[in-house]
Amino acid sequence: MLSVKKILNNNVVIAEHPDYQEVVLIGKGLGFGKEPGQEIAGDKAEKFFVLKNEDEQQQYMNLLEYVDEEFIGIMNEFIEKLETRFKTKLHEHIHVGLTDHLYFAAKRIRQGQGIKNPFLHETELAYPKEYAAAMELTEWLNEKLDIRIPDGEIGFITLHIHSALTNRNLAEINHHTQLVSELILIIEDYLKIKISRRDMNYLRLVRHLHHAIERIQTETYVENQDSLKKVLQVEYPVCYNLSWKLIKIMQQRLQVSIPDAEAVYLTLHLQRLDTTQLNT
Repeated sequence: MLSVKKILNNNVVIAEHPDYQEVVLIGKGLGFGKEPGQEIAGDKAEKFFVLKNEDEQQQYMNLLEYVDEEFIGIMNEFIEKLETRFKTKLHEHIHVGLTDHLYFAAKRIRQGQGIKNPFLHETELAYPKEYAAAMELTEWLNEKLDIRIPDGEIGFITLHIHSALTNRNLAEINHHTQLVSELILIIEDYLKIKISRRDMNYLRLVRHLHHAIERIQTETYVENQDSLKKVLQVEYPVCYNLSWKLIKIMQQRLQVSIPDAEAVYLTLHLQRLDTTQLNT
């Protein structure tokens, strides 16, 4: 048996759970007539999820002041489908972040306002599983909300999913996605080429840059490659010098020191680009 801690509205209650401490219970009429401290049967709830962080509890309470209960229910079902697809519990912050984001996105769409996402392609390449889930489940959302969610919005949903799967800050993920896009433009300018976004080597390069940033952030660096470094400096000086230019930009943006080995592997990815276009 659970006990009521806060009544958010007639259908949403924060309760004390013997195993999970505080949980959010959702069910029709669940909070009607209840008072803090009263017992409440968990099996009467249609859904429940954990919100351990007090700030996120407050944000969720604020959310309920302007988001209607039907939309809350749709979003909880959407998140449940994501958890089933990935066979894991998503971090609790998705209940606040994604619900808030999609509520205002749906409002803009109904008002005929466009949604631009300049980093859509890089997002799709960096997080293909999350993007596939966002694209598939957005079709379900379109039916439920009776709107047509544009592709650019699917990219933003993808970032929310990745954030909840990895428990990484959404602002940090956005920053990294923008950084990768900026690095690609620098590569094109330096080598005087236009990289086809459909090229497999472009796909590998984008994913490598994202993985490199994640390794740098978590300090899980690749092994030192001094012998290969010397060969690349001689064989591919343009790409090697460019790789160090990119490393210095990453160091500046991320405010961390990056080992030489990252420049070695980055040189190899740069060299895979269409060498016939390189201005060497």
